[in-house]
Amino acid sequence: MRLKDKVAFITGSGRGIGRITALTFAREGARVVVADINQEAAEAVAAEINANDGKALGVQVDVSQSESVEAAITAANEWGGSVDIQINNAGITRDARMQKMSEAQWDAVINVNLKGVWLCARTVAPIMIAQGRGCILSTSSIVALHGNFGQTNYVATKAGVIGMTKTWARELGPHGIRVNAVAPGFTATEMIQTVPEKVLDAVKERTPLRRLGQPEDIANAFLFLASDEASFITGQVISVDGGLIV
Repeated sequence: MRLKDKVAFITGSGRGIGRITALTFAREGARVVVADINQEAAEAVAAEINANDGKALGVQVDVSQSESVEAAITAANEWGGSVDIQINNAGITRDARMQKMSEAQWDAVINVNLKGVWLCARTVAPIMIAQGRGCILSTSSIVALHGNFGQTNYVATKAGVIGMTKTWARELGPHGIRVNAVAPGFTATEMIQTVPEKVLDAVKERTPLRRLGQPEDIANAFLFLASDEASFITGQVISVDGGLIV
C-alpha cells in the first residue's frame, strides 16, 4: 500500500474527483478525512470507505471560512493523528462573460477556489512543519494555463493556485513539505453536465487520446504525487488532459 497509515484531508470529496480520490487513497491504506460543505455527502463517502474495510471520517467544512477550516482540521487531527497529506480540491463555477459577470459571481468563486486553498494550507502548514514532513496538493485546471471563454473568475483562481503552489514549495520545502498541483482537462464530473454535448464532442476531437478524462485519471495523479515515489517532486503542475494542450 502506497499510503499506509498516512492521514489525508481532502476537501470537496463528497462527489466527483474528490470522492474518487478519497476512495483511491483509502484503498492505498490512507486514513481519509472526507471534507465537504455538504455534510451528508461527506458522511456518505466516509461510510462507503468504512464499509470496504478502509478508515474514513466525514466532516463538514466551508473552505471560505477560517473558523470552519480550523474546526475541520482539528477534528482530523483528533481522529487520525497529524495530517500528512492535504488535497485542496473544493471548487465552484459561476460562469459569465467578463462584462456581464456580477460582483457576487466573482466573489463566490474567489472565496472558495482561491481563498479556500490558502486558508486550508495556512491551517495545516504548522502541523506539517512540526512533524517535519507533509504534502500539499491542489486542483488547478488547464484553463489556468490557456484561459477559457466566460470563466474570468474561475481561470483567475486556478491560475492563482499555480502561483501559490510554486510559492509554497519554496517556503515549505526546507521543512520537508512538498507542494504540487494537478491541472485536469475536461473531466467527466458533475461540473461539466451543463456543457452542450456538441462542445464536449469537439473537445474529444481536439484531444489526442480522443476522450474526456475520468475522475480516476486525476485521482491517480494525486496518488502518485502524494506517495514516496514523488519524494523529489515539488513546485510542479501536472497536466492530466489527454494531450489537449501540448
